[in-house]
Amino acid sequence: MKVVLSRKGFDSTYGKIPSPILPDGTLLSMPIPSEDELAFIDLRHGEYTYSEILRQLATKRQYETYDKCHLDPDIRENVRISPVTGWKPAFGQVAAAQTYLSNRSVKQGDLFLFFGRFKQTAGSLSAGTLHFVKKAPILHIIYGYMEVGEILPRELIKARNIYWHPHSNVERYMNTNNTIYLASESLSINREHRGWGVFNYSEQRVLTLAEKTATWREILCLMPGAVEKNIKNDAKGNGLYYQGVWQELVLKESPDADAWVNEVFGF
Repeated sequence: MKVVLSRKGFDSTYGKIPSPILPDGTLLSMPIPSEDELAFIDLRHGEYTYSEILRQLATKRQYETYDKCHLDPDIRENVRISPVTGWKPAFGQVAAAQTYLSNRSVKQGDLFLFFGRFKQTAGSLSAGTLHFVKKAPILHIIYGYMEVGEILPRELIKARNIYWHPHSNVERYMNTNNTIYLASESLSINREHRGWGVFNYSEQRVLTLAEKTATWREILCLMPGAVEKNIKNDAKGNGLYYQGVWQELVLKESPDADAWVNEVFGF
C-alpha cells in the first residue's frame, strides 16, 4: 500500500483563513473558493451552512468573496443540503498533479491522507459567537482519508454518471488526464473501518512542529529519501519544511509508513 499525502482546503491564497477546529474537536475542512456550481450555502455541518460558519469566522471583506466552492475531496457524508442520488465518496485530480500520481503508479488499495491548515475556535455557532482563538497556532493537520477502490479515467467519468463531482464539469472533463478516484468500501488495514472518512482533532494527526506553522515534525516516512519526489528539507534547524506549491506527496512503501498510518488512525 502506498500512502499519498494530499494538501486540501483553505490556505493563505485560497480562502485566506484557516479551516476551523470546532470546539467539539471537529476538523471542518473548508473547500476552496472556485467557479464551480456548488456554493458554501449549499453545504452544512449539523444545522448550520458553511456560509453561516464562515460569516462568524471571517472578516466582512473576506466573507464577501465566499460564494461558489470546489468540494474535493468529497468524503464527508450528508454534507449537501440537497442530497445527491448515487453519491459516492470521491477525489478528483487533473493536469500536472494527476501526472505525478500516475507516474508513481497510484492504484487500487493505495491510501490518500488529506491535510490542511487549521486553527482552534471557541464560542457558539447557535449564539453566533464562533471565533478563532486569538493566540492559537495555525497547524497542518490530517483531517480525512480515502482508500482507492476504483480509478475512473476521463472516458469513464460520464459513462459512470459521476455528475455531482466537480471533475465531471466541462472544463476539467476536457483535460485528457482528468481522473476521479472512488473510495473502497472498507479499509484494507482494518476491515472494521470504512474506506473513507474524516477525523476529529488528535495530536497524532498534527504534522506541525511545536511553535511552528509550516515546519513539520521529523516523521521518518515523510523525510527526503522516503518520498517519491525530488525534494529537499529547507527547515532551518529542527523539523521538516518543503518549499513550493505542491498538492500530493507519495510516500515510498516501508514499515515506517505503515507504522505512521496506524498511528494516524489510532490503531
